Amino acid sequence: MSLIEVKNVTKIFGPNPKAALQRYRDGLSKEELLAETGHTLGLADVSLSIGKGQIFVIMGLSGSGKSTLIRHFNRLIDPTDGQILVDGDDVIKMSIRQLERFRRTKMSMVFQRFGLMPHRTVLQNVAYGLKVRGVGRAEREAKAMEWIERVGLSGYDGQYPTQLSGGMQQRVGLARALATDAEILLMDEAFSALDPLIRSQMQDQLIELQSELGKTIVFITHDLDEALRIGDQIAILKDGRLSQVGTPPEILLNPADDYVTEFVRDVNRARVLTVETVMRPPKTRLTGADIDKALGEMRRTNADWGYVVEDGRYLGVATQESLAAAVSANDGRNLYEVAEDGPTVSAADALEAALPAALETDYPLPVVDKEGLLMGVVSGREMSSALTPPKVASAAAAEPGGSAGRAGGAAPASTAGKTAATAESPAAAHRETAKLDG
Repeated sequence: MSLIEVKNVTKIFGPNPKAALQRYRDGLSKEELLAETGHTLGLADVSLSIGKGQIFVIMGLSGSGKSTLIRHFNRLIDPTDGQILVDGDDVIKMSIRQLERFRRTKMSMVFQRFGLMPHRTVLQNVAYGLKVRGVGRAEREAKAMEWIERVGLSGYDGQYPTQLSGGMQQRVGLARALATDAEILLMDEAFSALDPLIRSQMQDQLIELQSELGKTIVFITHDLDEALRIGDQIAILKDGRLSQVGTPPEILLNPADDYVTEFVRDVNRARVLTVETVMRPPKTRLTGADIDKALGEMRRTNADWGYVVEDGRYLGVATQESLAAAVSANDGRNLYEVAEDGPTVSAADALEAALPAALETDYPLPVVDKEGLLMGVVSGREMSSALTPPKVASAAAAEPGGSAGRAGGAAPASTAGKTAATAESPAAAHRETAKLDG
């Protein structure tokens, strides 16, 4: 169920954005709009649907519009055109009083540079949102202490921000946002100022907290590895336009255009993609103890391998050769006794963990869940194919009006194929750009 709906949001910066909007609607490009009117196109007809309980990542390089977009959600910025609906309420139409209440109760925000008040202690910073809401001192401090402990800062409640490391300060910012118990958490480049190790630890903590709390988190980043690691859905922006929306596997396996293809080119796909993304149903499931029946089923389906199951639980594999030999021997063994044990994998296993076992077996590996149920099979060839990055299509396919498609069907049709391939490699740019303001 969608909690946040972004509908055709366009943002133009300048003294007369409404007039510039009409010029844009008449066909001026972003560059032409700037040259002829002095106005900057920040967002162009962006539409998104963000589900309740998702970590939804919005990413792109500097100037892509990602930070501009997230600031529309709590109306720090008003759109030139379009709608922002949160739980069915139009944020753009809210009065000042309604907007204040909305910001205090519905959304919290974690900033890139921590946004802590240096003259207040950790406890006072974390409790500040509750204080603004009018919560009594004893209650708000108790709640703040609970979150200080949850983010691993026990004993630091009396310290001031300048006495803390960057990672600790960001934990304070996260605790402050969570203490208000807002349903939606906005995180704008929240971890980008941290060292790589601390950043990884914060990602781990966010994933852990999300598994417990089920918040709706909108996370802005320029780091593709970060987006792929934490995101349930990812939206990629370029020059204010939406290039693609999809799950991490959809983005990697079915990039919508040359820009996205180039963006994901250098990703370690073996660590990101899981067995679930490439597994398929087994050609032949063998049930029951009767070997003659099982052999007949394998011959009927022309299957070299069959997967023996009982009540859905995986027991082993059998071949036509092994079953035929058992029938000829007539030694009284049943199918379950003939089935051979072998390696199995989980749907959640990364391909880098599953591939070695797949390459050592002659048959597609069975994929089983925690209860031992057979979920599907996956072969080494299928894994290897998924690990091969797609090639960048012809330049013409990335030009406005080209035929680039969309993955997952989430991006609006009006954005498909409109993003031209950048002269600078986005994969290289997002690695080398140390500070991006979106």
